Amino acid sequence: MKFSVLASGSTGNALFIESDKTRILIDAGLSGKQLEERMKKIDIDPSTIEAIFVTHEHIDHVRGLGVMARRHQIPVYMNEATWLSLPSTVGEIPEPLQNVLETGAALQFQDLTIESIPISHDAAEPVGYQIRQGRECLATVTDLGYVSKRIVDQVNGADTLIWESNHDVEMLRMGSYPWNVKRRILSDTGHLSNEDAGAALTEILKGIGENVYLAHLSRDNNMSELAHLTVKNILEETGMKVGRDVHLWPTFDDRPTPLREVRIKVKG
Repeated sequence: MKFSVLASGSTGNALFIESDKTRILIDAGLSGKQLEERMKKIDIDPSTIEAIFVTHEHIDHVRGLGVMARRHQIPVYMNEATWLSLPSTVGEIPEPLQNVLETGAALQFQDLTIESIPISHDAAEPVGYQIRQGRECLATVTDLGYVSKRIVDQVNGADTLIWESNHDVEMLRMGSYPWNVKRRILSDTGHLSNEDAGAALTEILKGIGENVYLAHLSRDNNMSELAHLTVKNILEETGMKVGRDVHLWPTFDDRPTPLREVRIKVKG
């Protein structure tokens, strides 16, 4: 199984995954044209995508959903509450392409097992996803206000984790956002701070060489280097060595990450 984070951040989110038998997207938060351009940068033909799985209805996760579904006749999966809450800008998705995957359910799609994970965010019924092919496992969890025990239990054991590290608390508090927006971001239905991201990872990671991609970073209230350093320091306080026991990687809002294998790297 291989993957690339095509885009991550408040301007758009999309994750490409391919297995031996299929290719899928998790979210389609860029325009159709941008999604196709990002896929071409990693030598992927957009017409080969066989399904799009949606985490929630916010525009930075569904901006290009309708265009991609209609243009390439791609089946779309999400829970019923999210279907009912899609913004009108997505446009009409033909009924034969509409599929319901209820929260907490698992679906066998070609050689992938795709399981929906309930999360806390200010959307209708937001989810993360765990994707398995054989013994390999990738989990993607962003846009959540806090990390429940259920999330910890479900993503524990993932080889690769796409994990939210949205903001630095002090940057957010001192920044120019209106207080009601700051309060939303800091709430249990908002976004994970760098500190909370690191603390949760200490409960999730086993230190056997997992790859963690720090995702959905705020342009205004975070920096990639700061997110990396904060999470690294928290993990290493527990005795875990970053670069040996766990590998931290950046994601980007303006370009895809390299196409990489999901499997765990050998330590050392």
